[in-house]
Amino acid sequence: MSAVPPRMRGTNRRIKPVKKHGPDVSIDETWAKLSKNIVEIQNHNAANLSFEENHRYAYNMVLYKNGDKLYRGATQLIAENLEKLAKEYIIPAFPAAVTNDPVQKSQEGEMLLKALKKVWDDHTSSLSKLRDVLKYMDRVYTTSAKVPPIWEAGLILFIKHIIRPPIEDHVTSAILTLIQVERDGYTINRSSVKGCVDVFIQLTDPDSRDAISLYRRDVEPAILKESEAFYRQEGEKLLETCDAPEYLRRVEARFQEEESRTHHILSTQTTPHLQRILEQHLVLAHLWTVVNMPNSGLDAMIDSDRIEDLARLYRLFTRVSEGLPCLKKSLRETVIRRGKEINDASTGLGADGADSQEEEAAEPSAKAKGKAKARPPNAASQTLALALKWVQDVLDLKDKFDAIWSKAFARDRDLESGLNDAFQTFINLNEKSPEFISLFIDDNLKKGLKGKSDTEVDIVLDKTITVFRYITDKDVFERYYKGHLAKRLLLGRSVSDDAERGMLAKLKVECGYQFTQKLEGMFHDMKISAETLEAYRDYLTKNSVEQDIELSVIVMTSTFWPMSHSAASCTFPAQLISASKSFERFYLSRHSGRRLTWQPSLGNADVRVQFKSKKHDLNVSTFALVILLLFEDILDDQFLTYEEIKDATAIPDVELKRQLQSLACAKYKILKKHPPGREVNATDSFSFNADFSAPLQKIKISTVASRVENTEERKETKDRIDEERRHQMDACIVRVMKDRKHMTHNDLVNEVTRQLASRFQPNPVAIKKRIENLIEREYLERCEDRKSYNYLA
Repeated sequence: MSAVPPRMRGTNRRIKPVKKHGPDVSIDETWAKLSKNIVEIQNHNAANLSFEENHRYAYNMVLYKNGDKLYRGATQLIAENLEKLAKEYIIPAFPAAVTNDPVQKSQEGEMLLKALKKVWDDHTSSLSKLRDVLKYMDRVYTTSAKVPPIWEAGLILFIKHIIRPPIEDHVTSAILTLIQVERDGYTINRSSVKGCVDVFIQLTDPDSRDAISLYRRDVEPAILKESEAFYRQEGEKLLETCDAPEYLRRVEARFQEEESRTHHILSTQTTPHLQRILEQHLVLAHLWTVVNMPNSGLDAMIDSDRIEDLARLYRLFTRVSEGLPCLKKSLRETVIRRGKEINDASTGLGADGADSQEEEAAEPSAKAKGKAKARPPNAASQTLALALKWVQDVLDLKDKFDAIWSKAFARDRDLESGLNDAFQTFINLNEKSPEFISLFIDDNLKKGLKGKSDTEVDIVLDKTITVFRYITDKDVFERYYKGHLAKRLLLGRSVSDDAERGMLAKLKVECGYQFTQKLEGMFHDMKISAETLEAYRDYLTKNSVEQDIELSVIVMTSTFWPMSHSAASCTFPAQLISASKSFERFYLSRHSGRRLTWQPSLGNADVRVQFKSKKHDLNVSTFALVILLLFEDILDDQFLTYEEIKDATAIPDVELKRQLQSLACAKYKILKKHPPGREVNATDSFSFNADFSAPLQKIKISTVASRVENTEERKETKDRIDEERRHQMDACIVRVMKDRKHMTHNDLVNEVTRQLASRFQPNPVAIKKRIENLIEREYLERCEDRKSYNYLA
C-alpha cells in the first residue's frame, strides 16, 4: 500500500506557467477554433463551450497582432448570421397581398413586427455573449484601430442586413397600420408594436453626427405625418356629425388615447409632437366654431348648467395659446348679452308711471279716461318690482357665473377679470343701477329680512355689495341710499339696527370712511334724538304741562340728512303749532346758536277718527293729518274745494295731490272726491266720508313707499350730483396742486381721475373745465409752455 506524503507547510509550490502561443502555434488554427465556437454561440449552444478557452483564443490573436483578422472575421460571422435570420423569420412574415380588411391588416402587420423582434432578440442575445468573449479586443484593438466596438458593430450590421430600406419601409408601414387600426376603434396587440419601436429607439443612424435614433429619423416623422392627415380630417368630420359637447368629449378622448398610445406603444418623446398636432387640428382650428355652435355652443352649455362640458371646454381651450382669450371674449359677450336682456326687462314699465303714485294710492276700480290714463293702477308698485327684480336677476346671474367659474374654469384669474369686466359693463349701461341697488337694499332692510338669521342677513348684504362694486357712479348710489336710509330711520321701518350697521360697515370697507361719514351721522342723530325726547317728556312732567298732542321729534343735523323735502312746508293747525313751539323752547334752551326747521313731509301721525259705525285709529302722514283736521268742524254734507284746502294748508300742489289721492282714491276712502275718479284735479272738491267702515281697528293710510324716481325727479337728482361733482373735482385739483406745486396737464388729470375713481369716473373734459375755473379764481396759473400749471398760495 503506497502513501502520498503530506505537503509540508512553508514549502514553495511551483506553478506551471500558462502555455503561450509561439511561432509554432498557428493563428489560423486558433481562429478556426474560435470561429467555430462563435457559430455555436449564434446557434444557442454557448452552454457547451468554455468561456475561458474562447476568451484565451481572442486574447492571443490580439496579443500577437492579429486583431484585424479577429475583428473582420467576427463581423463577417455576425453578418452571415443576420442574413440567415432574415431568410428564416423576416421574409416569410411579409404581407402576401394588399387588403382593406382592418383585422387582416393588423394580423399581417403584427406577424412582421413579431418576426423583427424575434430576430432582434436572437441577434442581441448572441451579440452580448460575443462581446464578453471579445472584451480584450474591444479594450485594445478597436481603440487603436478606431473602429466601433463589437456591440456597436453588431448594431450597425443589424441595420445594414435587417433594417435595410425595403424591410424598414414594410416595418414602418406595419406600425402605421396597427396605429391606424387602433385609432379606428379596433383592438391590436400593443406589445408587438412596442417591441419594434424599442428596437428602432436603440438603433442609431451610423451616419448621423448627433447619434439620432432610427425611431426619431424614420419612424416618428412617418407617424406624425399620418397623424396630422388623420386628425385634420377627423376634426372636420366631428364638426359635421357632433354637437359642441359631443365634439369636446371626442376630442378629449383622442388626447387621452394618444397619450396612452405614446406611453404603451411608441415613445414618450413623441407625446409633445402628437399633442401639438391634436391641439392644432382639433382645438385651435375650430375654437370659434365650437364656442358659437348653434343650440349647443357656450351659450347653450351655460343655459343648461352643463358643468362637466364647460370644464372639458376649459381644459381643451387652455391647451392652446389662443384658447383662453377666445373663451374670455366669448364669456364676456354672453354675460353682456344676458345683462342687456336684464336691463331691457327692467324698462318694461316706464319709471314715469310713478309720477304721483304711492304704494297704496291707486284705486283698482276707477275707470281710465283717455289713453294718458290707461296705465296699470299699481304702476308705482310694478315699477318698484321691476327695479328689485333687476337687482335680483343680476345677483342670480352673478351666482350662476360664479359657480361656473369655480366648478368648471378652475377659478382662472384671467377669466375672473373678464367676467368682472362684463358685469361692470352692462350694469353701468343701466343709468338707474345705483338707484335700483339702493332700492333693493332698502326693500330687504325694511321688510325682506324679517325672520332671517344673522347669517342669512349677511349673505343678502354681501351679494348686494358684490353688485355695488361694479357701479362706477358710487356718489349717485350714496345719494339714493341716504334718502332711503333716512325714511327707514324716520319712519321706524328698519328691520334691524344691527343689519343697518352691518351694511354701513361693508360700505365703509368698500369705499372708505368718507363715504359713510354722513350715514353714520344719521344714526348718531337718532340716538341723540331719543335722549332729547326722553328729556323733553321729563320736562313736561316736572312742569305739569299738558298737551292735546303727544309729540315725538327727531332732530336731524342738516349736513347729514337729505333735505330735498325742505321746500314742502305747510301751515300747521293750532294744536300742532302749540306742541311744536313748546318743543322749540325746550330745545333752544339747551342748545344756543341753533335753528330748528320743521320737516312735515317726513313725519307721520296716529289719529283717532269717529265714523258713523265706529272709531278707527288711522296712521297717516303729517300732511294728511293737517288735511283731515280741516274737516273736523264742518258738516258731513259740506265740501271743501281743492283750492280751499290748498289755501288753508299751503301744501305744494304735487304733495297735496298725492295726499288727497291717498285719502280719497286709495283702498281706504276716508274722504269723498267729487266728482269720483282716480286722478285729483284742481277743480275737484272733497267731503268727509262718515259712512266709512273697515274690519280693522287700526288702518295705515298712504304708507310712504320707496319708489323709482320719475323723469323730473331724476333730472333734479342729476343736477345736484353734477354740482357736487364739480365741488369734488375743484377740491381734488386744489389738494393735488397744493401738494405738488407744479404739474403737467396730463399728470394732473390722471391723478385727479385716480383719486376720484372711488366715487365716480370723472370726464377729462370736465376736469379741464374745472381747471379753467380755478385759474379764473386764481387758485392756479398756467405756465408759459401752456401744458402745465403752478399752484398759487
